[in-house]
Amino acid sequence: MDTISSLLENPTLIKMIKLIAWILFIVFIIGFIRKSLKKRIEDISIRYKAQKGVEIIGYVLIIFLVLMAFTIDSIKDYTIIIGLFTAGITFTLQELILSIAGSFYIFFVRVYKPGDRIEINNIKGDVIDMDSIYTTIMEMGEWVSSDNYSGRIVKISNAFVFKGPIKNYSMDFPFVWDELNILITYGSDTELAKTIMLNTANEFLSDYTEKSKAKWQQMVAHYYIEDATIEPTIAMNLTDNWVQLNLRYITDYKRRRNTKHTLFQYIEIAISNTNGKVTLASTTLQLLEVPPLNVNLKK
Repeated sequence: MDTISSLLENPTLIKMIKLIAWILFIVFIIGFIRKSLKKRIEDISIRYKAQKGVEIIGYVLIIFLVLMAFTIDSIKDYTIIIGLFTAGITFTLQELILSIAGSFYIFFVRVYKPGDRIEINNIKGDVIDMDSIYTTIMEMGEWVSSDNYSGRIVKISNAFVFKGPIKNYSMDFPFVWDELNILITYGSDTELAKTIMLNTANEFLSDYTEKSKAKWQQMVAHYYIEDATIEPTIAMNLTDNWVQLNLRYITDYKRRRNTKHTLFQYIEIAISNTNGKVTLASTTLQLLEVPPLNVNLKK
């Protein structure tokens, strides 16, 4: 009993108990507020941002309480201990500390946000969640062609924002340039083929072109970048086997595969209706007849 009473009279122990109690109280309040927001806010985006805001405020309060507990009163006595402790923690948990710093960097600089399509550490996908340690991505590609989900959920440390480039497909300019190649035979009406491709692209992509023009003007005003061509363009290349017509166009970053499929379909139908004026090319092989051989066998 004397030992317990002496421990309870220890001011350092009392301070630590109070600190732990306050931390548990803040964690409880954070959980309670998150549940309340989940019930009251129907919009997923607003609810997600509100919950993350509550978490960040809670973490800041906890850090503030810990700092206050170690700096008030006998700060001189704790100087050496805090220095050694901080150095050890920094060396041991450097990846964790870098991840937390990365989360603040992502939040304040707005490198990306939930819903963005990014590529980081050679992993491409849509950001579906962010916390103080990890960014969660719905992966795209790998064994799946084009921009389709693979089905795997990948957690990437926030520390990677300091270690390499981050490719964002949707932050300031939610459109991408894409290309498709149409191969036609020599002797086809090249001008007719180019007209078919441009008319098809202009008709099908008119909405994307108009929306992207306004976004691109904002990009030109904000960044040091040249004023690029937004409308579909054609480039021709002559090869040993066929004439290659390269169509370059702009489309929504989430509909790249579907856009290319639709353009190919419409262009193929239009070329089929030219009654042979434009013919699609393909690789051909010419087989030469082997000349007869006279074989004389000696007995």
